[in-house]
Amino acid sequence: MEPFIVSARKYRPQTFKDVVGQSSITNTLTNAIDNNHLAQALLFCGPRGVGKTTCARILAKKINQDGTEREDEDFAFNIFELDAASNNSVDDIRSLIDQVRIPPQTGKYKVYIIDEVHMLSQSAFNAFLKTLEEPPKHAIFILATTEKHKIIPTILSRCQIFDFKRITVKDAAEYLKYIAEQQGIEAEESALNIIAQKADGAMRDALSIFDRVVSFSGKELTRKAVTENLNVLDYDIYFSATDLILENNIPELLILFNKTLSLGFDGHHFISGLASHFRDLMVCQHPDTLNLLEVGEDVTKQYKDQAKKASKEFLLKAIDLANDCDLQYKTSKNQRLLVELTLMKLASITFDGEKKNSNFIIPASYFSGKTTSSNGTSTSPQTNGATPPPTVEKSIPSNTSKEAPEPKEAVKEKVTEPKEPYQSKKINIKTSEKRVSGLSLSSIKVKKAHENTKSPSVDEKDLPKDSFEEKDMQQHWNDFVNILEKQGRKILASNLQTDVPKLKNENTIWIELPNGTMKKEIEREQSLMLDYLKQKLNNYSISLYITVNEEVAKKFAFTPEEKYEKLREKNPNLDLLRKEFDLDF
Repeated sequence: MEPFIVSARKYRPQTFKDVVGQSSITNTLTNAIDNNHLAQALLFCGPRGVGKTTCARILAKKINQDGTEREDEDFAFNIFELDAASNNSVDDIRSLIDQVRIPPQTGKYKVYIIDEVHMLSQSAFNAFLKTLEEPPKHAIFILATTEKHKIIPTILSRCQIFDFKRITVKDAAEYLKYIAEQQGIEAEESALNIIAQKADGAMRDALSIFDRVVSFSGKELTRKAVTENLNVLDYDIYFSATDLILENNIPELLILFNKTLSLGFDGHHFISGLASHFRDLMVCQHPDTLNLLEVGEDVTKQYKDQAKKASKEFLLKAIDLANDCDLQYKTSKNQRLLVELTLMKLASITFDGEKKNSNFIIPASYFSGKTTSSNGTSTSPQTNGATPPPTVEKSIPSNTSKEAPEPKEAVKEKVTEPKEPYQSKKINIKTSEKRVSGLSLSSIKVKKAHENTKSPSVDEKDLPKDSFEEKDMQQHWNDFVNILEKQGRKILASNLQTDVPKLKNENTIWIELPNGTMKKEIEREQSLMLDYLKQKLNNYSISLYITVNEEVAKKFAFTPEEKYEKLREKNPNLDLLRKEFDLDF
């Protein structure tokens, strides 16, 4: 039995043409070698498994080729590899510097490949600086790292930097397809795409996953086998979930989610995958973005068919809801409930709700029509002879001192109590069809019909604006304060008594307060006070102007010390009395 060689080693590229997904870098290196324009210090940086070390080995082999060597010549004596993860001390770098001085026995260059160079210590970097800046003409340094930001700037400035990119899903899937053909394996295109997506841009990871799945499924590589082995959700789960969401089928959707949990997947995996599925559906709706869909042709057709069922507005709202759930998942205490609630919201996006019955409308006669009972009492059709609730009458405010011009319309509502107590009516089942809910569409129509029966609003120009004197205003002000005290609203009454109101101009009353808190309290209730003054003074253009002056607060004594000082100002002998009897506050 021959020893098994993993695909990452067995199919490691031997030439620049075999390197996957790094054509810009390989073309640059090839041209530099052909034109003898190669730098003596190169830095290869990028994610894991994208071909940094592979390109370094191909480059080290290619620069010594002159066409006279054997086909299997690997120039092993000219290539030195150092793993900086385990050889990161100053002594290791000094040993390397000593070797650099010796010229190559065969070939033209000695190539030093330092892998994971970011693991070198600070002192090792400093010891390496001089040699890296001025190496011998036969020495070339190739540094490889996955974390360029950890390398000191003095090293970066001495190197020619090549940034390796992540390998695309398309390129990785095509290379996996080539390897499957070499091994005689029948692989579905969608299965290879799932492996490429799982690898997340690393070709070495893709080959490792490929070997594992082949060991599980044998010579036939299906999408189902890949999803089972890699513990990823199949596309069919998300297609079914989206269909149920579009059908507003919440029960079946929750059952599907429960089935997904029973397969061993967590809710976070499900909801994040569903958000990505909505994104892919959005991509399918425009031909220019269709190439952003990284799936096989058979799955692409499914996406196109389902994208026709979903509107752009639905997908935008669905992506927003799924993304919010994804962000809140880790901090939620009831994670399953969070996902289920999100699924119910998703299924309710296109749900119009229960249609209302337009027949349940209160007729306009309910508000305007009146009937007379046998005892002569005026009643509405719904009261069946019971005493009606209090009616609202319109009255014009009057002024005793001066006869006011009669306004065109009523300006104040006066409540007239009924002569008999109002008796609530028990709702009869037969008459309940005439009633309507206040939270229905029908109630809006009833409200509009009621507004049409109302009297037109009064124009402010038609309201009286009689002139008045300051003393009359102050008298009515004090009367209003007395009314507040009788009602138990002593705080507001006390605030209004803080200062004597004055006339700032013909229709503006000015009051000065010691702090902003009192101002806010009075402003909150000023409409009640202004209505009272407008009626009493027969002037409906009165306004209130409030200012704050903190020095006014000194006029008032709140603490025992302040009260004592006030009393002492009136009678200085009070201080002698306190000292004589040794009194305290």
